[in-house]
Amino acid sequence: MTIEQTAASAVTAETVASTVLGFLVERTRTTPEVDQDLFASGVVSSMFAMELIVHLEKSFGVSIVGGDLKLDNFRSVRSMTALVLRLRGDSAPAADG
Repeated sequence: MTIEQTAASAVTAETVASTVLGFLVERTRTTPEVDQDLFASGVVSSMFAMELIVHLEKSFGVSIVGGDLKLDNFRSVRSMTALVLRLRGDSAPAADG
């Protein structure tokens, strides 16, 4: 999903989670659960987290800076979904998967 597609359609927890999961599957060749700790399970490294940040910023038109750059915001698909929704000002709960 590109920023143009995202801007043209409503961003929901389901669309964010689906986009993040798609990116993870493509890049890591694994299919994590939405609540899986991506760092503890070895799916994501701190270096790969930077790619996740860039992906989220480009896909959803958000800026992730300052206090939002903490690891807990990228620990799971659910936490990344919540971060994107909060930064966009959306209040929908994170997807259950």
